[in-house]
Amino acid sequence: MNLGTPNAEQIRLEQANFMTKVYGWMSAALIVTALTAMWVANSLALTELIIGNRLIFFGLIIGEVLLVGYLSSFVQRLSADMATLIFVGYALLNGLTLSVLFLAYTSASIGFTFLITAGTFAGMSIYGYFTKRDLTSIGNLLFMALIGLVLATVVNWFLRSEMVYWITTYAGIVIFVGLTAYDTQKIKEMNIIGNEGTDEDRKEAIIGALTLYLDFINLFIYLLRIFGDRK
Repeated sequence: MNLGTPNAEQIRLEQANFMTKVYGWMSAALIVTALTAMWVANSLALTELIIGNRLIFFGLIIGEVLLVGYLSSFVQRLSADMATLIFVGYALLNGLTLSVLFLAYTSASIGFTFLITAGTFAGMSIYGYFTKRDLTSIGNLLFMALIGLVLATVVNWFLRSEMVYWITTYAGIVIFVGLTAYDTQKIKEMNIIGNEGTDEDRKEAIIGALTLYLDFINLFIYLLRIFGDRK
């Protein structure tokens, strides 16, 4: 732990190290999700068990929501190892449910969309990290827009309107592109200077990774609606 008041260079280095950990955990979670999804998609037995059984499929989705809520709400009460385990477990569960994408879209279009998502995410995250502009007000607007997006998506499950489908698609892309920049700035600033290498530092990195992981996955799903080639 640093003694005394850290100077600007120490703060910059510690923030850079912290964000490296955040991106590292996020990347690890994406790898776990991708490998799990491909594994399920290539197994007829697992596909029938998970995708073919609506009870199990929606049970997994509910489990994901509960894990995210629990980790976000009680991370301070958890050990660093438990927080890490829950995060990796969530990434694995997400891979089980996202395996449906490999059944609905061609592998080539999934790979192409992933590259587009990665490039867009990287550009907006870099902007969020280096910009001197305070993105708080934009983030608040995007969060309200996200609530509207969720409500519109739920309603459209019943309406099955193609127009609403495409409106929510493009709105989702705009929202998660903006949230990527906002969340990056927020995560960078939430790092507590001086606790590098501690369990608290690791838990902060896990929460940051979870936030950016969710931004990436959602952006990928919405972009796939546009660039994905259905089988």
